[in-house]
Amino acid sequence: MRLTLTRPDDWHLHLRDGPMLATVAGFTTARFGRALVMPNLNPPVVTVADALAYRRRILGVLPTESGFSPLMALYLTPSTSPDDLRQAAETPEILGVKLYPAGATTNAQFGVDRIEGIYPLLEVMEGVDLPLMVHGEVTDPEVDVFDREACFVEQVLSPIVDRFPGLRVVLEHVTTDDGVEFIKAASDRVAATITCHHILLNRNALFEGGLRPHHYCLPVLKRERHRQAVLAAATSGNPGFFLGSDSAPHPKSAKESGCGCAGLFTAPGAMELYAEAFEGVDALDRLDRFASQFGADFYGLPRNSGTLTLEREPQPVPPEIGQGEEVIVPFRAGENLPWRVVP
Repeated sequence: MRLTLTRPDDWHLHLRDGPMLATVAGFTTARFGRALVMPNLNPPVVTVADALAYRRRILGVLPTESGFSPLMALYLTPSTSPDDLRQAAETPEILGVKLYPAGATTNAQFGVDRIEGIYPLLEVMEGVDLPLMVHGEVTDPEVDVFDREACFVEQVLSPIVDRFPGLRVVLEHVTTDDGVEFIKAASDRVAATITCHHILLNRNALFEGGLRPHHYCLPVLKRERHRQAVLAAATSGNPGFFLGSDSAPHPKSAKESGCGCAGLFTAPGAMELYAEAFEGVDALDRLDRFASQFGADFYGLPRNSGTLTLEREPQPVPPEIGQGEEVIVPFRAGENLPWRVVP
């Protein structure tokens, strides 16, 4: 069986920098026409000049004929300049601004610790129609890690959407039925990205036969009822939900450590994994809209003109990718995926 899609886009991707960038970028360009690249480097991508320089580094590791277009985001900090936001809105290569609550995830120490303090910046963004992408978790240590998205939706996201109704907002990597229901009830200015791992795994996967560091991500995997809710949203045909893999490579040594890093490296099989999930609920006919149409429409970009073909044939996932200190263990390492990309 074969499935041909409009060339898809990945609206939430980590490519890192330096040697790791060169190692991982090709897996995304083999599958996607565009990707929104996250700015949480160290130091972070905080200005338009930073973003354009990072984009040049990405393009520098790709073949000139790849046709891939990296789209950039600024990292929102309490000291972000309104002028940078206005300049970003006028720069076609920059798609929006990412909000990381301080301490929420990898390199989020540069993020925002008081949301009300950035309201003047959100007002500027609303005025110039510059989208806000949010990592939707509170960081209050009093809040259970499995409840942090639900608390964020209630305490942070809902007030932002109410106060700035013209602001385009994306709840990245939604993982709960609370987040899904919020998006379904919101205006068409509010959307969410969905990862392949959050629709394939529930939190039991963290403990299959022992502690599984390569299943640890943020937001953390949730209960089965949440997985079912997010999968239903992805396959519903609702344009408020679209593909964002959140593929996040870390060196094997950083994952398999006393304090392992959060992130799943799904890029080597991203579209194949989404096909697996959609096939499991008899929704392959809706994959094209989720992967190739809804995100482009939300961001006001043309849909891609090319295609990607998937074939229902087993594909082995290598146990490791890269060399030396940059060795990465991909998602489903050493296993077979049921789908493969046709070259």
